[in-house]
Amino acid sequence: MTNFRTAKRFLFPLLGIWVLLYGSFSLLKPPLLDNADSVHAEVAREILQSHDWITLHVNGIRYLEKAPLLYWSMAVSFKLFGPTDWAARLPLAFYALGLFAVTFSLGHRLFGSPVTGFYAVLALMTSFGIFIYTHMLLPDVMVCLWTTLAIYFFWRSLEEDTPTLTSALGFAVACALNVLTKGLIGAILPVAIVLLFLFFTRNLRHILRWHPLIGLLVFLIIALPWHIAAGIANPAQGNPQGSMPTLGNVHGFWWFYFWNEQVLRYVGRRIPHDYGTAPLILFWVVLFLWIVPWSAFSLKALAHLHWRDAFTRKHLRRVQQALLLCSIWVGVVMVFFSFSTRLEYYVLPALPALALLAGGWLAREESYEPTSRYGAWILLAFGILGAAFAVFFAVRSPLPPPGTDIATLLHPSPGLYPLAFGHLFDLTAQAMGAFKVPLWITAIALLAGVVGNLWYRLRGRVRIANCFLAGMMAGCLIAAHLALNTFSPVLSSAILAQAIKPELNPDDVIVINGEYENASALSFYLERQVRILNGHTADLWYGSFFPDAPAIFEDDDSVAKLWQGSNRVFLWTAPDELPALPGQIYVIGRSGGKEIVSNQPNAGGANF
Repeated sequence: MTNFRTAKRFLFPLLGIWVLLYGSFSLLKPPLLDNADSVHAEVAREILQSHDWITLHVNGIRYLEKAPLLYWSMAVSFKLFGPTDWAARLPLAFYALGLFAVTFSLGHRLFGSPVTGFYAVLALMTSFGIFIYTHMLLPDVMVCLWTTLAIYFFWRSLEEDTPTLTSALGFAVACALNVLTKGLIGAILPVAIVLLFLFFTRNLRHILRWHPLIGLLVFLIIALPWHIAAGIANPAQGNPQGSMPTLGNVHGFWWFYFWNEQVLRYVGRRIPHDYGTAPLILFWVVLFLWIVPWSAFSLKALAHLHWRDAFTRKHLRRVQQALLLCSIWVGVVMVFFSFSTRLEYYVLPALPALALLAGGWLAREESYEPTSRYGAWILLAFGILGAAFAVFFAVRSPLPPPGTDIATLLHPSPGLYPLAFGHLFDLTAQAMGAFKVPLWITAIALLAGVVGNLWYRLRGRVRIANCFLAGMMAGCLIAAHLALNTFSPVLSSAILAQAIKPELNPDDVIVINGEYENASALSFYLERQVRILNGHTADLWYGSFFPDAPAIFEDDDSVAKLWQGSNRVFLWTAPDELPALPGQIYVIGRSGGKEIVSNQPNAGGANF
């Protein structure tokens, strides 16, 4: 009966929010974006096509950069539901649900109250970081899950008079799954958190009592087989032309996957150097932006940690130990990536810890801590300011005529594209007119949220005030999703793929002008291999040196010959980068500042 009451009070509302934000309309739109989103979906599709679960492939070329668990999960989803964009997103939605469930349990254990777990999950579930990157096919939300699960089993072992084998095996399994998700950092992060916590609490001997040898054995049993099999299946290759980088005589899977993709990437010397790094200040700022407004409560909780006692390694009470653990958790993630080549979403594994800190403070505030009225007033000011900006652009920016390509309203800033959201800087005042609905939703959500929060906090009704904040964030997330869908033609080639799909014949040739990642959605939605013009780099670079790599790389001369041949050629390109081609050029489709041209017109001469 108690468990049912707990579920009815806490878990059912959270499950409803998950269905709304993670398990319904957001699975269907927008289409998969070019680059990582559709590249990863294509890898999963080709697992089923090749029946090879050891060596991953993309566009027919070996893809050895990443750990396999995300791709295995999507491949299973495709096997059950077919290779669609919503089936690609479905596994991450369930991984997010698992993250929320583990966070609830850990919050309950850390602070001794299910209210803490409820608020921690509420903060995490309505955070920009988790929401956005659950809908992009990146493994970092899975890293959040396995890291949180590992910390859960560690804390459980501390509560046991004698650490049980169950907690040790649980920690080992979580670390192993993390390694199969993201590589070596999957074990480095949780182990570093545990060791630092035990050091500060003067309890390093806990490791010896925690079945370390059995735990290590289980970890290796789960983590090693794929790595060994992949190494055997992808041995070192000869390099007579000197095109492949070498380290002694080792340049097979183990060199590329461990040394190049993890060690050299960390220190900024990965080959090829085709990635950017977020500025350090921005990296730390987005840690708190990804989980606003709840990060304000996280900082309040941190202010109540007895830092002097922690650093002098004095005995800490249970709640203080919980605060210390979450603080170390955040610190390990942020400091580790601060010294690496980093992107904004690398902060995600720290978000569950911030959510737990916020949940602990909100539960404390609800029970006995005087509510902070100053914070509510400050939040009101920022909310009104944000709503004013949204209303200003919604009113002043003209609505574009029907059928307008949003790319024509933008001011490109390619220097910022290495950032995860660099395309946001392309927006102009004129382009904001295409986002009127998301802007109005944002304005209404902000005003209702901050006003309701202040009203009920002044009256001491903290729970209702927090519900207004959660509702505000849910509205902002829905608005962000609608805005991304509006902006998606700029970020995805899915519309162009659908435009040429009815015209395709088996002998037709599809060519991407530039890197494969620029138009990778073509491969996924057309379910066929594409050729690359002057883009022998990025994800396809290393795998192209294997003898079984298909001959898909073209240069200007070979494309000119294709153009004059009998087969129909579809060329994806940016209009201002169209190469010199012999003969007639027919524009088949334009969308998002990109176009597809062909050497032959559509049937009946009707082009898009």
